Amino acid sequence: MARKALSGIRTVYFDFDGTIHESNMVYAPAFRKAYRYLVDEGKADERTFTDKEISIWLGYSRTEMWKSFMGHLEEDYRKAAGEMIGRTMREGIEEGTARLYEGACHVLSELMKRGYVLVFLSNCGRKYMETSSKAFGLEKYFDSMICSEDHGYIPKDEILKAVMGNFPMGQVIVGDRFHDVESGVRNGIPSIFCEYGYGSKDEGKEATYSIKDIRELLDILP
Repeated sequence: MARKALSGIRTVYFDFDGTIHESNMVYAPAFRKAYRYLVDEGKADERTFTDKEISIWLGYSRTEMWKSFMGHLEEDYRKAAGEMIGRTMREGIEEGTARLYEGACHVLSELMKRGYVLVFLSNCGRKYMETSSKAFGLEKYFDSMICSEDHGYIPKDEILKAVMGNFPMGQVIVGDRFHDVESGVRNGIPSIFCEYGYGSKDEGKEATYSIKDIRELLDILP
């Protein structure tokens, strides 16, 4: 459906999980494996999780996730479980289990052809970013690849503040979680909230736009 376009935009920041990557396909089994480890070690109670319950942690940095989910957990176990999740997700991507949202590659390719500077900006680790880039050929679309680990897992809005001067002004951020919307608000740029991702609709209430399909970006960014 046609809608009023954003004018003057030159740089587009993209979140990855829940925005480009339908990531719960690899995250949910990785999470369950790590939680099983914690149960076996006597550090967590036996319980089951639905995919939806697990998906709420997508978009969080590793530091944020463990602080919120099991803040009492000792650092050694937190580190081991976190590394297990990351390793298992990378294995899933390498094995071909992962997939991008339908239309994602077309949208990235078209925006690139339209002359936008595209920046990958994710609350993820470097190995995960590199594995994803290799599996999906992301580097042919993105002018820059930025991950949270390279900035010490500080909040995404602070990472954006630190890097935005490196790219042409007239900027917008696209993502499915409150981290992305807050990053736009706190840095004075518009945001586009992806309702199809893993955040609740309420997380996008301060966004400039909300979309139900990634292909709608082609109407907003002419």
